[in-house]
Amino acid sequence: MAGNEGGRMEIEIYLTMQPISPALWAGLLTMTDLYSQQKRNRRLTIILIAAFFIILAILGFAIDSYTFGTLESTGLPVATIIALSLASVNGFVAYFYGDSVVLFSLRAQPIQFENPLHKKLHNVVTEMALASGLPMPKIYVIADPAPNAFATGRDSRHAIVGVTEGLLENMNREELQAVIAHEMGHIKNQDILLMTVVTVLVGTIVLLSDWAVRVWKYGGLRVKRGSRSRGGSPVILLLIVLLALLSPVFSRIIAMAVSRQREYLADASSVEFTRNPLSLASALEKIAGASSPVSTAHKGTAHLFISDPLHRKLDNKEGFFADVLSTHPPIEKRIERLKRMAYAA
Repeated sequence: MAGNEGGRMEIEIYLTMQPISPALWAGLLTMTDLYSQQKRNRRLTIILIAAFFIILAILGFAIDSYTFGTLESTGLPVATIIALSLASVNGFVAYFYGDSVVLFSLRAQPIQFENPLHKKLHNVVTEMALASGLPMPKIYVIADPAPNAFATGRDSRHAIVGVTEGLLENMNREELQAVIAHEMGHIKNQDILLMTVVTVLVGTIVLLSDWAVRVWKYGGLRVKRGSRSRGGSPVILLLIVLLALLSPVFSRIIAMAVSRQREYLADASSVEFTRNPLSLASALEKIAGASSPVSTAHKGTAHLFISDPLHRKLDNKEGFFADVLSTHPPIEKRIERLKRMAYAA
């Protein structure tokens, strides 16, 4: 009982040091019970996905209204149907095959047990699976010297944990445990499924917004040239232009905010599983000190890693634009909080 209380105290100390983020996440960060936050995460996931679908529906309806006037002549909201169908189909594909796409794009390969480092990795993942109470995930390795790690999969029974060769070569056992525990935290908190779905929906919104711009430039004024609606009212025209321009921006901002906050929660989960915040701090220091990015990583997969694999300067800066556009919180802040938590305990 005392051990559980001590672990909970460490988590509470960590969470009270979270920075204030957009209002959407304020309620999440003020809670001090990790398990309550995980439940709230699941509710926010549903709200977030619903918000994306609402944006898609509004954008589709705006295109319909501008292209067909008032929809009275056709009776069918074609663009709206296409928008929601695209999101649904893409979401279905991402849910069942998203992990395979990620592994292929990163050129990740299954571990080889004849390799001593891979065998040690398997043992550590087994330990952290037991500590987290999760099923044993599949393990993959990227042949890259830059130290980093990621997780993917649609749920805990279909989860995948991956690391680079550079991580295995540069981390001691405790640091490796902390990194794997962080990735197991993402799996337990259902972060990977959410980010996969968010990525798909953001892509769909960007595609539909591009379509909206094309309709505005080429299609809208031709459909109802002799009609009173003639491509829709000025209000509808303004709406479609604003949605076309701002929907991708707002959707990406929401996605980045989700990614950043879940990194903090995964750090807290790592401490819960290992009871060793300094090991994760040390691992993050080594990852931050890497001289080169992960060669196979790209913008579409950057949010899956424990630290930005592209080494973009924005992720290491502070301020409004960095907070809005970066996929990861500043690694120095994460390290500082982990150290303060260890000393406070």
